[in-house]
Formats: sequence, C-alpha cells, structure tokens
Amino acid sequence: MSKRVLVYFSLFLCISLCTSCFEILEEIKLNKDGSGTIMVTLNMSKSKTKLASLMLLDSINGYKIPSEDEIDESFKDVLYHLENTAGISNIKKTKDFDNYVFTISCDFKNVDNVNAIFKDLIKEQNKNNYTNFTTTNLSYNISTNVFKRHFKYDDTIKKSFNSLKTEDRKVFDDASYTCIYRFEDKVKSISNADAKIAPNKGAVFLKVDALSLILGDKNVENNIELTK
Repeated sequence: MSKRVLVYFSLFLCISLCTSCFEILEEIKLNKDGSGTIMVTLNMSKSKTKLASLMLLDSINGYKIPSEDEIDESFKDVLYHLENTAGISNIKKTKDFDNYVFTISCDFKNVDNVNAIFKDLIKEQNKNNYTNFTTTNLSYNISTNVFKRHFKYDDTIKKSFNSLKTEDRKVFDDASYTCIYRFEDKVKSISNADAKIAPNKGAVFLKVDALSLILGDKNVENNIELTK
C-alpha cells in the first residue's frame, strides 16, 4: 500500500518542481465525537500557463514530467489505498487539468484513521533515509477537548533541500502550506503563534511559507483547546 501512495507523491514532487507557485491546503472538520472530514488540495492555478507548456515535455531539469494518464493512475492507486484503510469512507476526488487544482477528501471515524493512511509510508521513509518523522500527525482527546496537529522537524529536510541545485530550490520561493481546522465547539486557545482563530471562534487558520517550513523556522504544530 505504501508504494502506491509513494507513487502519487513522487508525481506531485515532479510537478511541483516545475513551478515556483503552488499551495498545499489541509482542511479538517472535526465533530464532537472525534469523527470528521479531511480534504487535501494541491493548487497550482497561479502557474497554469507555464504548467500547460511543461506538460508537453518529457522532462525538465532532470525530472520526468508525468502525463495526465500517469496522474490519473496515481489517483486511482491513492483511492484504492484509502478504500482499504479502516475507518475511512465517502472518498472523493477532483482533477482540474485546466487550472491544475487537485483534491482528495474523505470522512474518518477518528483521527487515528487519518494517521493510518500515511503510517506505512512514513515508516518506510524513516527506514530508507534515516529520518525520524512521527507517524502521528493528528490526535484528539475527547475528555479534555484538545485537538493536536503534531509536527516534528527533522534536519534531513534542510539537508535534502540544500542538496538541490540552486535552480531547483527556487521552486519553493512562492510555495506555501495552509491548514484550516473547523470545529463544532468554540476555540478556547491555540499554541502556534502564527495561527489565527476565526472571528466566530469556530475555526483555526495557519499559513506557512514552504521555505520557513523546510528550514525549520516555522512549523504547523498546534495544540487547539476547545470549550467544553
């Protein structure tokens, strides 16, 4: 299963290395009982003209350009992986090759189901590249009403980035990672200084530029305490 997901992210890497303006959006709606919905979006619409031209090529800067058929096949593999993950249901996807916006969403019974999606992939990454990424990305304690987005920085991220050619590093200049978490209860407090609580207290927003995330200057870790 992890190999199937790895194929998808390899294709994503190839595409993202062709454009300097892309955004990854992580959206989660959490219910009081710990169930919810997660949607992940790769948005490269700001570079759609450039991407349309690049998709006509076989490779650029030594990276193979995936065809639309290859991207379609990778989507199928990801959906198959999700369908075989316990607690995951209502799986949906969208592919917009005109604007280069791709989404995958699903419902989960609890956040451990979401962690399980990437558990094998993360373990394989740690084993092969001597990294130490956590396999727990999310947690929710019903008794304390605290939702956590875990993130443990690993210096190998910076080393891998520094090993890239200067030309390839530039693709991250205008890239960003955005997290939006919505809740049924009101948000009482947050731990990430870069995050913001919505005026209605029902959501938390965090946007981090890719370079700050790669270099370890900022992260997406956040402890969100909800009112009881």
